[in-house]
Amino acid sequence: MTDILAVIPARYDSQRFPGKPLVKIGDRPMVQWVYEAAKLCPSFSKVVVATDSELVAQCVNQFGGEVEMTSSSHVSGTDRVAEVALKYPDAVAIANVQGDQPFVTTQMLNSLVEPYLNGEKLPDMTTLACPLDKKTDYTDPNVVKVICDRHNRAIYFSRSPIPYYRNSLPAPVFHHLGLYAFRRDFLAQYAEFSATPLEECEGLEQLRVLEHGFSIQVCHTPIATLEINTPDDLIQAQALISPRNSL
Repeated sequence: MTDILAVIPARYDSQRFPGKPLVKIGDRPMVQWVYEAAKLCPSFSKVVVATDSELVAQCVNQFGGEVEMTSSSHVSGTDRVAEVALKYPDAVAIANVQGDQPFVTTQMLNSLVEPYLNGEKLPDMTTLACPLDKKTDYTDPNVVKVICDRHNRAIYFSRSPIPYYRNSLPAPVFHHLGLYAFRRDFLAQYAEFSATPLEECEGLEQLRVLEHGFSIQVCHTPIATLEINTPDDLIQAQALISPRNSL
């Protein structure tokens, strides 16, 4: 089996939603939802939570998960994932399973890492996308769009509505989902990249990869799942699981 490590970065001091990893969805903290979803994925040889918070670490230990303590100086979740990856030299690829996606599915995670299971030329990096709802999401800056080439490699990511439809023809634009996987040696390289102008302009870290001349393979999934970025998102999550709790 190809060694693929899944790392769940869990930052307690989120600016928009402090304490986010520990908020309860139903009877479980969010970090447990993500951990248990990742553990169901047969493509992962190991799943760990990466955090600088003792509170998060205690929570993970209580539900029987594995945790790695990381530096508190990391600017992004990717930096946290890269620190953990150094401890696992046998891993061929590293998946960054975002800690704010409690409803991520096995199908999504398998699709994300499938290019690393084929055994041929391994991509620098993969990410996930689904069909874009042009009626509701095309102009929404909170929905990130990705344009792909004929080989499903990302050309550009944007919060803006792209492309501009001068002609009403189909275009390879998709709704980008914030899940990533990296070839292990590339992740170490990526962690050393400097920030780039388009990345800072759009507020999209993945543009750093394209601006430094590397490629991102876009994998596909049928639908998006709810991300928990704000307290309002948490209310939606509770509504989603309420029918399950009543069964």
